[in-house]
Amino acid sequence: MDLDLTDEQRDVQRLVRDFADGEVRPVAEELDREKRFPYEIVRKLGELGLMGIPYPQEHGGGGADTLSYALAIEELARVDSSVAITVA
Repeated sequence: MDLDLTDEQRDVQRLVRDFADGEVRPVAEELDREKRFPYEIVRKLGELGLMGIPYPQEHGGGGADTLSYALAIEELARVDSSVAITVA
């Protein structure tokens, strides 16, 4: 049994990690303090195709596997659990 991540899974993980560190982390505390919904972050996640990552492409989703989805949620939760829950 091969337990290594596929190239696609690594790419998703890297993309979401970079996004989380660059776009979410800098505003996470402010959003939480001001109790604001992260509309701009959600819009950008949608543009990257991450809002529908586990759904079939024929239905407008990303067509990625369940592990890619879990990796994306994990990377977002690492910097802001509320953004991760919004995507989940």
